[in-house]
Amino acid sequence: MIRDTSAQDRPIARAPLLRRRAPWFVAGLVGLALLAWGAAPLRQLLGASRSVNLARLTVATVERGPFVRDVAGEGKVVAANSPTLYASNPGTVTLMVHAGDTVKTGDTLARIDSPDLSARLAQERSNSDAMRADLKRAEVSARQQGGELQAAWENARIDMQTAANDLDRETQAFKAGAAAQMQVDHARDTLEKARVTQAHADSARQLGEQSLQFDVQAKQAALERQQLLVADLQRQVEALTLRAPLDGQVGQLLVAERASVAKDAPVLTVVDLTALEVQMQVPESFARDLAIGMKGEISANAKPWPGVVSAVSPEVVNNEVAARLRFDGARPDALRQNQRLSVRVLIDRRDNVLAVRRGSFADEQGGSYAYVLRDGLARKVPVRLGARSLDKVEVLSGLAPGDEVVIAGADAFDGAEQVAIAK
Repeated sequence: MIRDTSAQDRPIARAPLLRRRAPWFVAGLVGLALLAWGAAPLRQLLGASRSVNLARLTVATVERGPFVRDVAGEGKVVAANSPTLYASNPGTVTLMVHAGDTVKTGDTLARIDSPDLSARLAQERSNSDAMRADLKRAEVSARQQGGELQAAWENARIDMQTAANDLDRETQAFKAGAAAQMQVDHARDTLEKARVTQAHADSARQLGEQSLQFDVQAKQAALERQQLLVADLQRQVEALTLRAPLDGQVGQLLVAERASVAKDAPVLTVVDLTALEVQMQVPESFARDLAIGMKGEISANAKPWPGVVSAVSPEVVNNEVAARLRFDGARPDALRQNQRLSVRVLIDRRDNVLAVRRGSFADEQGGSYAYVLRDGLARKVPVRLGARSLDKVEVLSGLAPGDEVVIAGADAFDGAEQVAIAK
């Protein structure tokens, strides 16, 4: 016989069927429970169109608290009153001061030598003297000719009176029979002739006086015009001496000593140290909220001074608007033009405001929606945002305190309604 393993085999007793399948039933029940517990999140995860790692996102929590809107930046000191003195006429400059010198109103700062202007002033003064002499001569001539016209009129009046007397005598003689009618008629004609002569003399006297008066007035007007020209030239000569228009300090010397300058060329500047302001550049998005009179703070070396917005430029340059602040009360000592200072302007302050940290979602997404993190998903939620500060943005609706919002990095979602977030 062939040897095999039959002698080694022995039958084994089999357990009942229920005992064999019990572990499988328990495992199935546990699996069904887990499936029921995770069905909703699983469906949500399966419904997400994409998945983004949390490390790529910036998340902030919506909170309720104080909300401060301000604008901060670096400003430079500028003089609210810093006039520049110009050359009124071409010439050679002689400087009387140096940059940084303290000056008082009326102090001589520079002189401009203009020989042509000085020579022209002398010529016009001579013409003015000659015209004044012509006026005096015209007045004397007018009086002389007026006297002659008056004498002619007086003679004509006397001749008319004599002719009237002759007519009376001839008329009386004719009535007495001592004179002929022809003598009476001759006397009457003589009187009429004298009356006409006297009328012409009177008219000539009046016209002559008017003509002489017009001649004198014309020469008077010419003299006044010449005097105005002399006065203007005198003013220009006096303007060649540049004087300090205010108490302050010499800023910059824009020309060299004994340099030749053209008309209207800048010569130097004077800075009013009592009217210094701080100018800052404000982003265009904040400029519309700035207004004259807003409170601010100017600081240097960690020491603050109160300030007030004194001017806001109406022009936007390189997406920025220039604003000026003046010191409200005390100001730091030893300020210099163009010195750099830190500036902060308070636009608005409110308490108990729902807000979230500002991020790109408030600008790039137009502020119409935000992504809220819940249960491992970033859900797209419509929101309405309000005022914006440098670090926060006001939430008007759509979010609640404690919500975690994706404030940066949401561009990876590509506008999806919900996105799975992987940690």
